[in-house]
Amino acid sequence: MTLKTIALNNLRRRKARMAFLVIGLLVGIATVVTLVSLTEALTMETEHKLDQFGANILITPRSDDLAISYGGITVGDVAMQYEPIREADLPLIRTIPERRNIAAVAPKVLGAVRVGEQRVVLMGVDREVEFALKRWWVIDGRPVAADDELVAGSEVAAALDLRMGQQLEINGRTFTLVGLLQPTGAQDDRMLIGSLGMAQQLLGKQDNISLVEVAALCADCPVEEIVEQIAQVLPYTRVIAMQQVVKSRMHALDQFRLLSLSVAGVVVFIGALVVFVTMMGSVNERTREIGIFRALGFRRGHVVGLILLEAFIVSLVAGILGYLSGIGATRALLPFLATEHPHFEWSALLMGGSILLAVAVGALASLYPALHASRMDPTEALRAL
Repeated sequence: MTLKTIALNNLRRRKARMAFLVIGLLVGIATVVTLVSLTEALTMETEHKLDQFGANILITPRSDDLAISYGGITVGDVAMQYEPIREADLPLIRTIPERRNIAAVAPKVLGAVRVGEQRVVLMGVDREVEFALKRWWVIDGRPVAADDELVAGSEVAAALDLRMGQQLEINGRTFTLVGLLQPTGAQDDRMLIGSLGMAQQLLGKQDNISLVEVAALCADCPVEEIVEQIAQVLPYTRVIAMQQVVKSRMHALDQFRLLSLSVAGVVVFIGALVVFVTMMGSVNERTREIGIFRALGFRRGHVVGLILLEAFIVSLVAGILGYLSGIGATRALLPFLATEHPHFEWSALLMGGSILLAVAVGALASLYPALHASRMDPTEALRAL
């Protein structure tokens, strides 16, 4: 009779204890797999959203004495001397070596216009890009869909007492107010927003751009390199990386990942305690059996090997079932957590790591009970007979 046979027979005789051990470790491993899988999937979801929405690079005209209001440009009654960005040059941004990491290019033209007796700022934007880029905008009504439509910021709407559907006359042209932008706490609240081509004609800035916002952010995007490459193709502009935006976004992702790993670590530790307590109880219950083995000539190494072999079998089963349970939980939860870009990949590394983790935890938690069993005096068994 080999140690393997003895271990298997013992597990068969104690099915309830084996099931308890498997469940204890299974819950821990399943939790780890679920959290790791969800963390990776949600990180990809977050990166996807950040890639698509939210600018972190700003391109403005180069000027030494330019006052700052919106993206580095003051409009209205303030005179400015600078070379505007040429709209024809914007396609050059898509030719840089890191062009694959550029998610959106959002040009804008700014200028002062008169609405009745009030002077306000008109911002012309690329309709297809801007309203997708500014995901945090909440608009009562709808975004601009035509050249004769406008969206008003909250402060402009309050100052001019604007209402949905109202007709506005600007420089002899009539526009319909199709949306009211809820307060954002930014310069957007003080602007009328319309289409880019219309604003260029109205302001007399045909083919000119006041500033460009670029969204370029992913897990390992070299933002500084992108800035340098854009500066090379647009040498007459000033290209700025909004480092605080980048750092805060990546810090949030790192914090989320750290929290998940911390929770997983606590659950695995609890699983290890379950294995330790159960194996210690099993050793104490098998005092006579272990003593007989020692009396029959089993060495201490044999006893240690027997206990660890039982733990290995249980841990292996728990690791496999835990991985499958974790993957099942991930697939069930992911559609509710990652609504826009649910993405799940089978990972051989995660499968192997979870099984190895289960075996390592089971072995370490069983080591002391195994050593304790090996130190039993054979005479204990004879007293029990």
